This record gives sequence, structure tokens and C-alpha cells, in this order.
Amino acid sequence: MSAPPPMIITAAMVGAEVTRKDTPYLPITAEEIAEDAAKCREAGAAMVHIHVRNPDGTPSQDTELFRAAIRAIRKKCDILIQTSTGGAVGMSAEERCGPLKLTGGDRPDMATLTTGTVNFGEEVFWNPRPLVREIAARIKAIGLRPEIECFDAGMIDEANVLAKAGLIELPAHYDFVLGVPGGLGARPEALDFLRASIPEGSTWTCAAMARHQLPFVELAAVRGGNARVGLEDNIYLSKGVLAKGNWELVVEAVKRARAHGREIATPEQAREILRLT
Repeated sequence: MSAPPPMIITAAMVGAEVTRKDTPYLPITAEEIAEDAAKCREAGAAMVHIHVRNPDGTPSQDTELFRAAIRAIRKKCDILIQTSTGGAVGMSAEERCGPLKLTGGDRPDMATLTTGTVNFGEEVFWNPRPLVREIAARIKAIGLRPEIECFDAGMIDEANVLAKAGLIELPAHYDFVLGVPGGLGARPEALDFLRASIPEGSTWTCAAMARHQLPFVELAAVRGGNARVGLEDNIYLSKGVLAKGNWELVVEAVKRARAHGREIATPEQAREILRLT
């Protein structure tokens, strides 16, 4: 049996829900995001997943804010940059596609694509088919490979529908988001069902919420997958102890992955594994 490929660690830097009231270590400005991203790269992350914020800390998908963040990150390190098209609950398709307007050296390396609607705490993360098709078409138009974000099992099937319509290519890369209230729970058997359901040759990452984040790094490591950690999904390094930045969570993720015999992917190795152009 061949050894699994190097494990890709992604740092979900900012998100749209966490605030400075939750943790003073949340990066908000382009420079803060870039500084934390560089530390994540040094700690072993191959990719960052980014949202952006307005100066007052409220969520945004503004193209120019993404441009500033991407430029600041690339000045500091070679980490891969994945932008969110999920944005924040309630945003229109046009708002959510802000980062997809970037071209040339400002273009991200990858973009997310959520393929279904899900309850999201007390709100609804609204992704009807026409909206999903529109975002998928825009991602394809600028030559990016999407990460298929799956909050529930049916989102894998919906990605197959998009592939039949020529909007995405299979095999694809999937992100299993587990533990969001209203979505699929963070359970080992749920992870196993999801990874058994994706097309042959596909790759996957697990992003588990809150207290499940770091234990699921270990589950992903053992199962040959990849992992996402960061303040978007979890602000604690251990019970009651705030992580002092995304980089601290990356340090812990790398330690746990290596304890299970996994090598850690560089950005260049991640680019090859994920088939990025």
C-alpha cells in the first residue's frame, strides 16, 4: 500500500462571523491578514482561505479589499490563496463574486463553491441552484479550480450535476465542513461517508468546527486527507485558551499530523496535488 501524499494544511484566516469581541487576535486589515498568513506559512500551512472585512470589522466581499489582502500576502510569502465566494449570510450573488473580478497577478489560486443551501445556526446559508450555477460559471470563466464546500452529503451529488452541465471538472477537490449547527455533525462516521461518496481520484479536506477542529486534523491525517484549521472555524487552542493567531492552530495541526506519520505539503506540492493551474 502506497503512502498517502503530503498533507495540505489550510488556514481559514478571518471568516464572516467571528468578531474582535470573540477574540482580539482576529486579523482584519490586509496587513494583519498578511502577517498572520506568513506565520502560517512558516508553521507549515500550504494555503490560506480568506474572507475580508471592512475597516469597522463587518464582513465584505469587496474586490478592492481582496486585492489589498492578496497583494499584502504575496509580498510576504508564497502561500496559496483561496478566496471565499460564500461571503456572509444574506449577501447577493454579485456581492459574493467580488474576488472573482481579480485578474493577472491579483487573481487567487482557488475559490470556494458551496453547492447547496443549509441551515447556519439561526440563519440560512442560501445557495439555490441558479445562484450556484452562476458562481460556478464565474469561477470557470477566470480559469480557477473550485473547492466544493459540502455542509451536507447532498452537496456532493449536486456537484455531480454541475459536472454534467460542464460547470466544474471531475475529479474535484472537496471541503467537508462538519459541525455547523444545522449542517452535518462532526462525527467520524460522517467523514467516512462523505469521503466514500466523492468521485474516484478526487481530493478532500476536512474543516471541523470549534472543539472538533483539531481532533479532526488527526482523523483526516489517518485517512489520507487534508485539514483546515483557523479562527474562522475555531478560536481556541485548547479549552478556554484563545489561539493567539491562525498560526498557533497551524502549529498544532502540523504537530498532530506528523504524529500520525504524515508529511506536510509545501505550497508547490499542494498546487500539484490539487491540480491548480
